Amino acid sequence: MLAAPWPAKTHSTPAAAQQSGRKRHHGTILPVEEYDRVVASLRQAYGPDAAAKRDGREKEAFKVDERRRFLNLLQDRAATSLLEVGAGTGHDSLYFQEQGLRVLCTDLSPAMVELCRAKGLDARVADFLGLGVPPASFDAVYALNCLLHVPTPDLQRVLEAIGEVLVPGGLLYVGTWGGADKEGLMQDDHHPVPRFFAFRSDRLMREMLAERFHVLSFTTFDPEGNHFQSFVLEKPGKALP
Repeated sequence: MLAAPWPAKTHSTPAAAQQSGRKRHHGTILPVEEYDRVVASLRQAYGPDAAAKRDGREKEAFKVDERRRFLNLLQDRAATSLLEVGAGTGHDSLYFQEQGLRVLCTDLSPAMVELCRAKGLDARVADFLGLGVPPASFDAVYALNCLLHVPTPDLQRVLEAIGEVLVPGGLLYVGTWGGADKEGLMQDDHHPVPRFFAFRSDRLMREMLAERFHVLSFTTFDPEGNHFQSFVLEKPGKALP
């Protein structure tokens, strides 16, 4: 269950949203205009204990299949490099590296990044808006279960930052839990502090992604009553050979 969003600067009227200096996107989700506070709280939530638990978690079969499908597309496009954002403990990055790709993984949690490095991965502490990566330096970006931690009013600038590091025609994988337009802090969250989540409908998520990328495929999965959205996207421009 979601608790109320950050109370200090949450606005429920268009006038208040205009005063804040940010435009309300699509008008379907109450803005949470605290990107930096969300990042700070997630860094606290995903400390050493949470990182260790996540490192031992088995990945669902459908996510493994979607990862393989994305790899097949990368191989068909002769891609050689991949950036994983929100990499967690690095299991997916390690998979892509073992398949011959040059991989850089980023995560906002120092504890997560430490576990990535322990696997022999090139990893750095960075959030979406501070990747520190040169423009057009990667053939692909992989974003699994991380964009759901971005407040909806900030999602477009996060997508812009991701798009900037892709070469023209580069590929982006987005996998995220969604299904309903709601966001806020998770109640009864078994972490040091409640985590922020944004669960978006299929329509909203597809519309927002399509503003910056070509949607090559969109698949959904509904394990145990949950709703997972899987997108393969392409940055506009000349495709990879």
